[in-house]
Amino acid sequence: MIELQHVSKWYGAFQVLTDCTTTINQGEVVVICGPSGSGKSTLIKTMNALEPFQEGEITVDGVNLHDPKTKLPKLRARVGMVFQNFELFPHLSVTENLTLAQIQVLNRSADEAKVQGLKYLDRVGLIAQKDKFPGQLSGGQQQRVAIARALSMDPIVMLFDEPTSALDPEMVGEVLDVMVNLANEGMTMCCVTHEMGFARKVGNRVIFMDHGRIIEDCTKEEFFGNPDARSPRAKDFLSKILAH
Repeated sequence: MIELQHVSKWYGAFQVLTDCTTTINQGEVVVICGPSGSGKSTLIKTMNALEPFQEGEITVDGVNLHDPKTKLPKLRARVGMVFQNFELFPHLSVTENLTLAQIQVLNRSADEAKVQGLKYLDRVGLIAQKDKFPGQLSGGQQQRVAIARALSMDPIVMLFDEPTSALDPEMVGEVLDVMVNLANEGMTMCCVTHEMGFARKVGNRVIFMDHGRIIEDCTKEEFFGNPDARSPRAKDFLSKILAH
């Protein structure tokens, strides 16, 4: 579904990604973890061309992101993205947030878009909030609306960039529950997260990054179950998170 070949990226003279190669297969749930500043969010944002990269190749469902002929808005419509800070339009109601991109990008009618949007709003358990504005919702509710908005576009893959890190601890569970359900239904997912419980529960693979490099790319069983076989940096990371 997504293939990265030797991807490198710089901000000016500073290299943020170095020779990153991995594949995300259809139906897989891949968790990207690692210390702060290791390039995790940058890596996931290159997967739908929100971040340009200077070297290497990325293909999404056979479409090459580097090809100048590739229509990136069309591609992004097929790759759902959920951000750390929800990114909802504060001046639009929940229903309007759910329908806007469908109408503008997919050329759906307002009625079609509303039916689709409310279907997914119901799926994340928030149909009663359809007429409210984002500011009237809790952080966890806003993030669930953001997930419903992404799903309304019928994505082939869902990307999550630290979807729970801006939430109060009490609200984390409600967002993770939605993500677990998606994973169990076979949605292809790639998720940058510090939630190791989620990684162990539904992840198929774990990618561990440090200083812009992919240090580990293995099954969750290998990553969590055999820390002695991991690189020193991953072993150190695991010893700190698994001790608590």
